[in-house]
Amino acid sequence: MSYPLTLRFKVLAVARQLSVFGADERLLMYAKQKAFKLKEAITIFADREQTRPLYRVAADRIIDFSATYNISDAEGIPLGAIRQKGMKSLWRTNYEIVRGDRVLYNVREENPWAKVGNHLFENIPVLGMFSGYVFHPRFQISSNGSGPVVRVAKQPAFLESVFRIDRLPGAISPEDERLLLIGAVVMVLLERQRG
Repeated sequence: MSYPLTLRFKVLAVARQLSVFGADERLLMYAKQKAFKLKEAITIFADREQTRPLYRVAADRIIDFSATYNISDAEGIPLGAIRQKGMKSLWRTNYEIVRGDRVLYNVREENPWAKVGNHLFENIPVLGMFSGYVFHPRFQISSNGSGPVVRVAKQPAFLESVFRIDRLPGAISPEDERLLLIGAVVMVLLERQRG
């Protein structure tokens, strides 16, 4: 994978649409979150036409407080999960990326005030269109025991939300990197949904 990766959201769409691009501007993933679903279910595709499914993500409950989002490949083979740390996430976003019972990565928001400011500014009529230039929430993904491996940061943008994923020094197996990337995409979708 060619880093940095770029996640782009369409802001003026009924259903959330997210595209993931590599450093070479090649589309790696596309997800369109269905609006008004009670239980979260996301299919991640290799193309915008949604003809080649890559991964499926399904919540284990309707209310997403402390929910676990199970990740499987297109054939339904489980890859792992990302789970929100309920009470810990009330102020500062906290998730765990797991495989089986083993926690592989921890996702933590670097500055919770940036998210609060971004959410408040976004909801101001007219001025909210420029919120992409003011506050930039950042998330750090750390390996269990060896420190940060990835940083996800909101970037300045107009009429869309753009996040950048940077790979930090450290060894990650291709299998773990795939799970980490899907976990990061799901985390951004969920955090974007919450504000």
